[in-house]
Amino acid sequence: MSLIPATILTGFLGSGKTTLLKRVLSEAHGQKIAVIENEFGEENIDNDILVTDSKEQIVQMSNGCICCTIREDLRATLTDLAAKKRKGELDFDRIVIETTGLADPGPVAQTFFMDDEIAESYLLDSILTLVDAKHAGQQLDDRQEARRQVGFADQIFLSKTDLVAKDETDALIHRLKHMNPRAPLQAVHFGEVPLKDVFDLRGFNLNAKLDIDPDFLKADDHEHHDHDHGEHCDHPSHAHGHHHAHDDDVKSFVFRSNRPFNPAKLEDFLGTMVNVYGPRMLRYKGVLRVQGFDKKVIFQGVHQLMGSDVGPLWAAGETRGSKMVFIGIDLPKDVFLQGLEQCLA
Repeated sequence: MSLIPATILTGFLGSGKTTLLKRVLSEAHGQKIAVIENEFGEENIDNDILVTDSKEQIVQMSNGCICCTIREDLRATLTDLAAKKRKGELDFDRIVIETTGLADPGPVAQTFFMDDEIAESYLLDSILTLVDAKHAGQQLDDRQEARRQVGFADQIFLSKTDLVAKDETDALIHRLKHMNPRAPLQAVHFGEVPLKDVFDLRGFNLNAKLDIDPDFLKADDHEHHDHDHGEHCDHPSHAHGHHHAHDDDVKSFVFRSNRPFNPAKLEDFLGTMVNVYGPRMLRYKGVLRVQGFDKKVIFQGVHQLMGSDVGPLWAAGETRGSKMVFIGIDLPKDVFLQGLEQCLA
C-alpha cells in the first residue's frame, strides 16, 4: 500500500484553521480526507461545523493537546486509521491533523519519524501554519508557541489581512521571513486557498528522495525576499511598526561555502550540535557538497531527528557549493557557523 500523505494544520487560536479546513473539506476535489482534530476542552464546537458539511471521518481527541498527553493517542489514532484502511473498513486518501492553537507542532511532526509503524504507513507532507495578521504582532511577542508554529512551517497562510493597513502587513511579512525564510507565504481570504497550495507540497521530506527547491542554492538570501524594504530597513523611518524592535527568539541563519565538507567531521559536528541544541533546533535543511560524492547530498532535520540522502548529480556548469539554513530558538549562530567552517575539507 502506498504511503498515506499527512498534513499538519497549525496556527494560534483564532487564526482561521477551522475555516480553512472546512473550505478544503467542502471543495469538490474528489479526495476522501480523514481529519484528526485536537482541541482543548470536552465540548468541541468545531466538530459540529465540520461534521455537518462533510462525510469525512472525524477523529475526536478532546483530552488535552497533541504535544503532550495526547502524543500516544495520536500514535494510536494514526495506527488505528491505517489498519482500518488496510482492511477496507475505512476509505480515505489522506489525513489532516488540526492541532490546538496552543500546540507546538514539533512533537506532532516527530511522531511520523520516531515510530516505525507510523513511518511505514504515512508520509508527512507538510506543516501549514495560519497567522492572523490582525493579532500576530502581539501573539508573536507574547507566546512562544506562536513563534514555534512559524518556525516549523513549510507554508504560511496570512489571514485577516483585510483588517490591517498595508504597512502593518508588510512589517509582519518582513518579520515572518526573518523567522522562517524557507516557507512560502501567502495571504488568504476566509480560507480560500487553491488545493495545490495545501496538499502534496512535499515540504517535509526528512528521509525521502528530495526534489530540491531550485532556488535554494542561489546566492540571493531567502532572508530578504521582500526587496521593497530596501537594504536600509534598519533606518528608523523605514521601521514599519518598529519591527526591528522585536528580538524574536525564533530566528534563522544560513551557512554557505563552495569548499567541500569532510563527511566525518561534518557528521561529528552536527551530531554534537543536535545533542546539545536539538530541542531548540526547529527545522534545518541543506544541499551539501561533500568530499567523495559526485552528487549533491541533501540533509534535513527537525529537533533531534536528522536525515540525509544522496540527491541528483551536479549539473554541468553548476557551481558546486553547500548552503544550509537553520531555524531555531536562540541558537548560537557563531558557534554553528565557525563549527561548520571547520568541517570543510
